[in-house]
Amino acid sequence: MFAEKARHETIWTILRVFHYTDSLSLKDSFLHPKFEVPPNASAELSPLGYRFFVDLFLLFDKDNDGGLNGDELAALFAPTPGLPASWVDPSFPSSTVRSEAGHITLQGWLAQWSMTTFQDPKMTLAYLAYLGFESGERGGTTAALKVTKPRKRRRRQGRVHVGAGSSILDAFLNRPFDSTYHPTIKPRTAVNSVELQGGKQCYLIIEELGELEPAILENGAKLNSCDVVCYTYDSSDPDSFAHIVDLRARYPQLDELPAVYAALKADLDKTTQRAEIQPDVYTREIGMSAPLHVSASWTSISELFVMVSEAALFPNNAYPRTEPESADRTNFYIVAGVTVCTVMALLYVWKRTNPG
Repeated sequence: MFAEKARHETIWTILRVFHYTDSLSLKDSFLHPKFEVPPNASAELSPLGYRFFVDLFLLFDKDNDGGLNGDELAALFAPTPGLPASWVDPSFPSSTVRSEAGHITLQGWLAQWSMTTFQDPKMTLAYLAYLGFESGERGGTTAALKVTKPRKRRRRQGRVHVGAGSSILDAFLNRPFDSTYHPTIKPRTAVNSVELQGGKQCYLIIEELGELEPAILENGAKLNSCDVVCYTYDSSDPDSFAHIVDLRARYPQLDELPAVYAALKADLDKTTQRAEIQPDVYTREIGMSAPLHVSASWTSISELFVMVSEAALFPNNAYPRTEPESADRTNFYIVAGVTVCTVMALLYVWKRTNPG
């Protein structure tokens, strides 16, 4: 009512206070404030940022069912240009945790924004502006983000690609086990939180490479963005481990990355591998831990995600200590961030303290 009765000059003054231009669009300086991330560091949400996204979720969960359905998401993103571009390729919300009804949960919502902030903090800043983030602190929307301290012996945080089966990603997102084989053609991304020893929380992002695996391994720039690689093989297939040996032989640069080894399908009968050296001996000879035997149908699959996350967070303990003469089957690559996240060419991990 005040705006309807006020003079035009007063209305324009109010609009400019809220960062609108003469064309009624938000100022570019407000959407894209200065925010630099030093080399070997990463961006993550601050406690203020997490609190904002929690409050936003609760505000638009109109039916209080613990998830945002399509209509609620549409209402939430109404003041914006739509879903962030980076959410479209991973087929959001299938990329994160959803309820049985298929609606994104609060856990999945926070994981998605943590990943976005890690990969593209400027995108998060723009959406904070669109969605109405306010803070009494200096810096405007940048108060919702913080920069981690640069880490030694670690590349620029990037993302990790994975060549693991879809069942591993489904287990990662707490979805029921499906024994049906679903080959991955296009890359698939998944993000979720991982609880480490001591109750600390990380966000791990897994990207299944699909048919892009050879192209990724041949791309030095993408490999250089990785922090950790997880080599996985099918323990019930006698020819599976040989692929890891072959890959590591063809791509010796992989040995510059911390690594984890995992034997999948441990619920099936274990078979002797048709390789010059069996997996346990192979890993021992290069100073690595023996492969972790896991199955997507077991609840203990979570041990793999913890193991991968810790290798990313504490990489000094995950490097080969000798020159390998074999290869690798990079099913997972992961990244770890000191607080909220870190990315790799294949998979990402963030570590953070619980918001709020």
